[in-house]
Amino acid sequence: MYEKFGAAHTLNGFPAATLILMRALDSNRHRIAIQAGITGSELRAMARVAEAGSLTPKQLAESMEMTTGAVTAISTRLVKAKLMHRVDHPSDRRSLFLELTPAANQLMEELYLEFEVSLGVATKDMSEEHLRICAELIVSVAAELGSIQPPSAEPGLVA
Repeated sequence: MYEKFGAAHTLNGFPAATLILMRALDSNRHRIAIQAGITGSELRAMARVAEAGSLTPKQLAESMEMTTGAVTAISTRLVKAKLMHRVDHPSDRRSLFLELTPAANQLMEELYLEFEVSLGVATKDMSEEHLRICAELIVSVAAELGSIQPPSAEPGLVA
């Protein structure tokens, strides 16, 4: 499945297909972020907060595999853009929660629906059974790789 030709490294089969899908999702996220007037990292942060409802900066940094300093810079830009706000932690004065504003919730709803429609168009010729099997395979592989915990509900926009 892996081959090296001179300086070029290539994958074949399922690994290659997975890499193609990852790149297509990255390209889609980049396009969506540009349309929304934010960066890809800001979109990822908003998606993680949207999925959780609220997160501490430390939780967000861990979920994005970034430093808390990087997340602070991202969240500061989103607060200035009125897409995120900071909420005092009810039991720890030293901590806070990051939450989406109503405008950001509306934007995330539009983005999730657009993503759902895009995938619907891309998979329009697949049966419901094939889509179910494909979804189970993707979640299973991702969980095995350790990148996600198996979801308790429908997976959201992967950002």
